[in-house]
Parts: sequence; C-alpha cells; structure tokens
Amino acid sequence: MKKKMDAVLRHVFLALLAFVWLIPIIWLFVTSLSSYKGINTMHFFPTKWSFDNYIRLFFRPDTVANFPAWFTNSLLIGVFCCLISTAFVLMVAYAMSCMRFKGRKALMSFSIILGMFPGVLSMIAIYFVMKLLGLTNSMIGLIIIYSAGSGLGYLICKGFFDTLPVSLRESAKLEGASELTIFTRIVIPLSKPMIVYTVINSFLSPWMDFVMAKLMIRSKDPSDWTVAMGLYNLVQKTLVGEYFSLFCAGGIIVAIPISVLFVVMQRFYVEGVTGGAVKG
Repeated sequence: MKKKMDAVLRHVFLALLAFVWLIPIIWLFVTSLSSYKGINTMHFFPTKWSFDNYIRLFFRPDTVANFPAWFTNSLLIGVFCCLISTAFVLMVAYAMSCMRFKGRKALMSFSIILGMFPGVLSMIAIYFVMKLLGLTNSMIGLIIIYSAGSGLGYLICKGFFDTLPVSLRESAKLEGASELTIFTRIVIPLSKPMIVYTVINSFLSPWMDFVMAKLMIRSKDPSDWTVAMGLYNLVQKTLVGEYFSLFCAGGIIVAIPISVLFVVMQRFYVEGVTGGAVKG
C-alpha cells in the first residue's frame, strides 16, 4: 500500500510540474489565435478567436514582419549547418575513437579544455575576422561560423564509436579496406542512433540562435534576417502593441519543425545519448 501511495504522489507531483511547464506554451498558442493584436492581460483565453495571425504571417508579409523570408533564411542556414556539422562531428569522432596517431591524446585534451571556454568570449574576434573576409551580412558567413567549430562536439559520438566491435574493423582491414571504406561501409551503417542525435543537435543550434545572428547580420532590411531576429524585433516597445499576437503565431510555427523531428526521431535520439555515455 505504501509503495502505491508513493507512486501516486510521484505521478501527481510530475503532473503538476508538467502543467506548470505547459502553461506558457498554452498561453502562447491561444494568444496566437486571438483577434486582438497586442498583449491582452485581462483574459487567459481570447474573447474572440481567429486564424488571421497565421494567414497574415505567411500570406500578408509587410515591411516589419516578413516571416516567409525569415523562415527561408533560417531553414537554409539550418540545413547546410546540419549537413556540414554532422559530417565534421562523425569524422572527428571516428579519428579519435578508431585511429591511433601521435598526439591524439594531447589533441583530445586540448579540445576538451577549449570547449570549456564560453563561446561569447570569441564573438567579437569572430566578427572582425568575418568582416575582414567580407562575410558579414551573409548566410554563408553564418553557416561557416556555426559549422567551423562543430567538430569539437565529438565526445558523445566518440563514446558511441568506442562501443562498436573492434573485430569488425580489423576484419575489414585484413580484407584490404581503407579507413574511408571502414568509416562509410561499416561504422556509419551501425551508427544510426548517433547520426540522428548529431543531426538534431546540429540543426538546433543555428535554428534557435539569436546572439550570433544579431551580431553578424547588420542589415536593416527585414528580409535578410533569421527567424530569431525577426521575432525578437516584433516585441520591441514600439511594435509589441501591433504585432504581439503575430509574434506568438511565429513562435508556434518555429517550434513545429523541430518538435516533429524530435518526436519522430525520439527513440534514436535517446539511444544515441545513452550509447555515447557508455564509454568515453
């Protein structure tokens, strides 16, 4: 009886936490369906419902809210960063896990120490370097920034590769297979959970980032902005009274792709995290 009561209390407590966590999301969603354009603090649920915010978001962009352009820019950056970063992470993890070369351990230690420094410390230096190369105010510059250092996030992927049977690689080497063949024909097919984990993480960073995008994109033209920059601009003091409901609709739309991706790939994502944590 005591165990049942403990289980019931735990579930009630977790349900309460889930409810508290969901309140802001529910409020964001119902506000996006409001016919009132600004912030309405008098009612939790709108007095009048409308889909006009979503229609306006996609089919009636203006000089302030150009959501189709923001979404396209962020999607392009996210997709290219996802492809490049995933390739970098997998290749670095394979080299550190499956290959033996001089300075390997020192390089691993250096990469771990380097990863301990906050990224914001290097932002100003990165900006001036990219400005010198003429890559500010461009999606190419952002793709380079998000992808260039992605290989440092190889540790979890390396832990997963460490769990793969060494005998498979040794057998392939005896048959005359090169490292590239072993990597593409043996290791990658066995690493589906880790690839999914890496793909989701690689897409999340550029998709949700605001600080680096704001630093690099100095254009005053809203069509050059990313989703994060555009939505942030809508809650400025001079615009929030006219665009807050539109901001809520944009927040819901932005959350949909990554939520769907995570739900579909959840099983592989969990396997990737736990598999990479088995052995470091």
